[in-house]
Amino acid sequence: MSKSLYETLGVSPDASQDEIKKAYRKLARKYHPDINKSPEAEEKFKEINAAYEILSDPEKRKQYDQFGDSMFGGQNFHDFAQQNFQGNIDLDEILRSIFGGGAFGGFQGSRGGFEGFRGFEEFATPDLDIHARITIPFRTALLGGKHSISINGESFDIKIPAGIKDKDTLRIRGKGKSFQGRRGDLLLKVNVASDPEYERVGDDLYKNIDIPLKTALFGGKVKVNTLEKDITLKVPKNTKCGQKFRVKGFGALNRKTKTKGDLYLRANIILPKVEDLDPTLAKMMEDKLLGGE
Repeated sequence: MSKSLYETLGVSPDASQDEIKKAYRKLARKYHPDINKSPEAEEKFKEINAAYEILSDPEKRKQYDQFGDSMFGGQNFHDFAQQNFQGNIDLDEILRSIFGGGAFGGFQGSRGGFEGFRGFEEFATPDLDIHARITIPFRTALLGGKHSISINGESFDIKIPAGIKDKDTLRIRGKGKSFQGRRGDLLLKVNVASDPEYERVGDDLYKNIDIPLKTALFGGKVKVNTLEKDITLKVPKNTKCGQKFRVKGFGALNRKTKTKGDLYLRANIILPKVEDLDPTLAKMMEDKLLGGE
């Protein structure tokens, strides 16, 4: 017994209702005449709708599974559809004669009657999203804030969430394309500009700080400007160039865990010019410091 309704949707006769629904959605998007301008698309779309209307209804599907294509006068469903779904033939009336009652819940419109099909807007709406790229300042990405953009001749401010990373995608609701009263979203691929002071590694930040030679040798304190506030860093004796100091919780915000990384300060020891040293001290250092010949 031929099962051409299942062939129309590209599913097997034992397909689940969910599999039938997914197959219909895929085909409806592909063949909807507002999207597909090929001459065959309109008739194919009607055929897909009719097949889905029968197979999505458990009672109608049960009848079709029992009688198969004999319900279409011995024709397979494709031939039946091509013969009957032409011009302004009432598709609802045709299937009412087979199943009784309002098979399609009332098709209406000039395209042979499918504009009013239930689920049409859900299944056949084209992709309304707009994809674009933006570059935002490093500090805006870290701290969050507003950023002005222009898309399709429209300028507006968007909110940048604190902690957003390079290559993250930011979704702006309702700023996409329009279709039949619906509006898509704007999807922005984010590029975070580099910063002269900071480097981001994961959720941690790295920054070089200058430390005078005296403080590095004998210890002391230095003031450090961070993105959040000024802090005082205690520098131990014998600090080496490149030595790192960890400031817990002063890194980037992780948008998923809502926790912050750490800030690592790398010591850059500032050596005084020999010409600026006291001559006696300079001579003493030259004579007493280890290293060299």
